[in-house]
Parts: sequence; C-alpha cells; structure tokens
Amino acid sequence: MLPDFIPVFLQIIIASGFAVAALVASVALGKRALRNTVKDSAYECGMNPIGTGQARFSVKFYLVAMLFVLFDIEVVFLYPWAAVFRDQISEGQTVFFWSMLGFVVILFIAYLYALKKGALEWRS
Repeated sequence: MLPDFIPVFLQIIIASGFAVAALVASVALGKRALRNTVKDSAYECGMNPIGTGQARFSVKFYLVAMLFVLFDIEVVFLYPWAAVFRDQISEGQTVFFWSMLGFVVILFIAYLYALKKGALEWRS
C-alpha cells in the first residue's frame, strides 16, 4: 500500500521545495526598501487615513444577514423534496408529504418568532 502513495509524497516534497526556494530567492535577490511613517501608513484611495479602520454597523445588518442565511438554507432543503414529490404521491406515500408539511410549519413558526421579536424591523 505504501508504494501507491509515492507519487503523493513526491508531489508534497516538490511543492514544499518550490515554496521554500521561492521564499529564499525573494529574500536573497530582493531589494530592501527604505521605510518611513508615510510609506508604512495605510493607503486609503489617496486620502489620509483618519479615524478607525472599521466603520460601525448596526446589529440589525448582521441579524438580517444571519436570518437570511438560515432561511435560505432551509429553503434549499425544499428543492429535492419538490423534485421527487410527484413520484412519491403516485406511489401512495403520504408520509413524505406530512413530514415536509411539518418541516414547513416549523419554519413558518420560526419566521413568526423572528417577526414577533422585531428582528426584521429597521426602526425600533
């Protein structure tokens, strides 16, 4: 079994060797730059950097983004169900329908809970 992994080990050795050689060549052959405070400061589209680096956002943006991802992923689970729904009904399997109806009801209750808590209201 070990001879099967020889090409993999060889690839790892070659990739690591190339990475180390590139870094050593960069340090050995590269030019040293003169450092000063102006050149070491952040470049902000030609403007002098004033203030903090991060703009403050309301928590509402993050909350809406998390709810979007949550409900979007849940809706993705509906697609495979819809793709095979007709076949399942023709075979007389109504358990398939009721299980998905339960899923949708739980999803709807979660949506109502988010509305009740005011997670989707911008002004509060």
